[in-house]
Amino acid sequence: MKFIPALALAVLATGVHGQTGYPDKPVRLVVGFSAGGPTDLPARFIADRLGTALGQRVIVENRPGAGGQIATQDVLSKPRDGYSLLLCTHFESINAAVYKNVAYKLSDLAPISQISRYYYAVALSNEVPAQDLEGFIAYARANPGKLNYGTIGRGSAQEVLALELAKAAGIRLTGIPYKGGADAVNDLIAGRVHLYVSPTLNVLPQYKAGRLRVLAVTSPERLAAAPQIPTLTEKGLAFVRFGWLGLCGGAGTPQPVIALLNRQVGAIVKSPEYRDLIEKAGSVAVSSSPEQLAQILHETYEQTAGIAREFGLQMD
Repeated sequence: MKFIPALALAVLATGVHGQTGYPDKPVRLVVGFSAGGPTDLPARFIADRLGTALGQRVIVENRPGAGGQIATQDVLSKPRDGYSLLLCTHFESINAAVYKNVAYKLSDLAPISQISRYYYAVALSNEVPAQDLEGFIAYARANPGKLNYGTIGRGSAQEVLALELAKAAGIRLTGIPYKGGADAVNDLIAGRVHLYVSPTLNVLPQYKAGRLRVLAVTSPERLAAAPQIPTLTEKGLAFVRFGWLGLCGGAGTPQPVIALLNRQVGAIVKSPEYRDLIEKAGSVAVSSSPEQLAQILHETYEQTAGIAREFGLQMD
């Protein structure tokens, strides 16, 4: 009778490695946006530390385009074994809500853990003669149809906030699509695009260097990383919006692999080094259970579907 418990303990002790041998080769972490942007930097930190924890390299691959859809489809086209992971974002939900014929369903994803929450900054080119939000609105009203804004995907927060700002202020703005935030910020600095609603990580260093202006942020309170910048709520626009990053696999990834990755990613997110990296950029380091990330994906989808109906953003 004592043999069975002893055997059970031995099996448990082998953990994931004993059941699947995972990982016995390098792991891919696919990012749907440009290198050096607000998704890429946390991804590379996580990949480096996760590789150390797993004893295998975790290689970041940037596959920008189509609001993250290229990366999502890349990961979902590979075996669901934990060797192809996705830096999942709110864009997975946004794309599913906006595109009628998107090539995946949210149920095709296997959530692992959230890794951050971040807010947005309403960034303005120095070429626009306005020092604050009120000045920008006045200038846009005096120059109807002459100002544009950058966007990196249909139904993205970048597009939605620009549309809501234009609607609330009674101004007209023209959308300019980009593959990734880094390209949009470069054109903002150069004056080729006038307004860009960007994750704070992507623009605060440029703002502090004087290369662009930040009119407001979408956080409920002023950010510790830039306390001089007002919130949109302070400016009379009741708009609080945050984006998020997480780690996902494809549905069907073995549960022991999901559990192992969740534990390791959670430990990395709680590390002082990661929190320092994230919080300096005005973001919040936060991990979650797979079930909590699944709920976030669902809530983001429902929110976006409502906005898509209001502004007619749905596409085939």
